[in-house]
Amino acid sequence: MKRLLAKIKGGLIVSCQAIEGSPLYGPEFMAAMAKCAQLGGASGIRANGVADIRAIRKRVELPIIGILKRRDLGPVTWITPDVAGAEAVARAGAEIVAIDATNRPRPNKTTFAGVCKALRKSCAVMIMADISTLDEGLAAVDVGADMVATTLSGYTDHSPQMEGPDLALVEALAKRVSVPVVAEGKYTTPADARRAMDCGAHCVVVGQAITSPTRITERFVSGMNKPSHS
Repeated sequence: MKRLLAKIKGGLIVSCQAIEGSPLYGPEFMAAMAKCAQLGGASGIRANGVADIRAIRKRVELPIIGILKRRDLGPVTWITPDVAGAEAVARAGAEIVAIDATNRPRPNKTTFAGVCKALRKSCAVMIMADISTLDEGLAAVDVGADMVATTLSGYTDHSPQMEGPDLALVEALAKRVSVPVVAEGKYTTPADARRAMDCGAHCVVVGQAITSPTRITERFVSGMNKPSHS
């Protein structure tokens, strides 16, 4: 565990994900994206789904944070919500499994604590709690999370709604918990990532700002169409 944490400390985790319908959707493309991230100096990869994780594991040597998104579950907890999904992610090659630990309703009467307990019995992995508030982070650590990530701040009704990253949450967690804090969610610039580290983050996860050509192109187009101040 200590060796794994040391590998990602102070580093950039690149989230390599593409939704169905994207030209980059599919394990082959995500593995290539992960390899590009490794060549660029990333310290780790975050990936969704068994097929993508397996493909990435074959191409890169970096630690993988694995998730299994269940979009079919609708507005309830849907990031690795149950034991079966968590085990599948771990067995596909993820050293860290991220699990939704928000206060939103969960499917099939599952609990974050229950999923963690079962996963620890079956797989030798670290567990990261994806949370949206300080209270959720504290509760996740109390039941055994090895790491907490601010992934879902701004994506739940009960968390602050803002355009940029929730740096205040990173700082609050870093002061209150004894486990590593992962800064994730709406990080779009190197400056944002640097501020997160200054607030006490163990590492920073960045996704679409690096891995979505469509989103990157949109940002450039939007910026070029703004009136010049010169």
